[in-house]
This record gives sequence, C-alpha cells and structure tokens, in this order.
Amino acid sequence: QVHLMESGGGSVQPGGSLRLSCAASKYAYTMAWFRRPPGKEREGVAAMNAGGRFTYADSVDGRFTISQDNATTTLYLQMNILKPEDTAMYYCAAQEGYLPPLGRLRSDNYQSWGQGTQVTVSS
Repeated sequence: QVHLMESGGGSVQPGGSLRLSCAASKYAYTMAWFRRPPGKEREGVAAMNAGGRFTYADSVDGRFTISQDNATTTLYLQMNILKPEDTAMYYCAAQEGYLPPLGRLRSDNYQSWGQGTQVTVSS
C-alpha cells in the first residue's frame, strides 16, 4: 500500500493555472490523477509510469501535464487553460506494477488513493 496526500487545489478563474502535488510514501511504478466532477462518476485524467509512458484523457490533452520528482516520489499535475468543466475533486492514485495503455486511466486498476483536493474553476 502506498500512502498518498494531495495538495494544491483551490479556486481559479477560467483560463488560469494550478499545480497539484501528491506526496507518496514510497515508489510506485504507475501513478495517476483522477477527478470526480460534481454529480458525475470518477474519471481518469492523466497517468505516467517509470518507463516514461504518459497517458492523458482527451479532455485535458495539451492543457495538463503530469510529472514526477523521482528524488521525492512526489507526483504533480500542472493544469493550464482551466475551464469550468475542470471543476472537480482531484485524486492521486498509485499502482505498484505495470499497467497496459488501455488500463492506465481505469480507476479499478489502482490500489492506493489519496483523500483528494478540490479544484473550482469559476468566474
């Protein structure tokens, strides 16, 4: 089990930027960000693995960037050109093993989850 703690959420105007952080208690091969918009199901946002593979949801591709500081095992999500539809609770997730490309944004493939951090995009 990997213990995860997110930070960096907040309120921002449309077109603005935020950077989320996720402190991990130990190394995990695959890490990801998910979000749950108000009244909707949780959805995958971005994932990366130690092999240098990156996966993004179509809705955020080109606007969001996932990265990791290997020295501290901290995961980041840089979010630019934010839209009202990006409003959600954002969660960090970890899977200690490899996931195939089609499985990297599926929440049922992850065993460890953080408590979440709220992002609100509104004018």
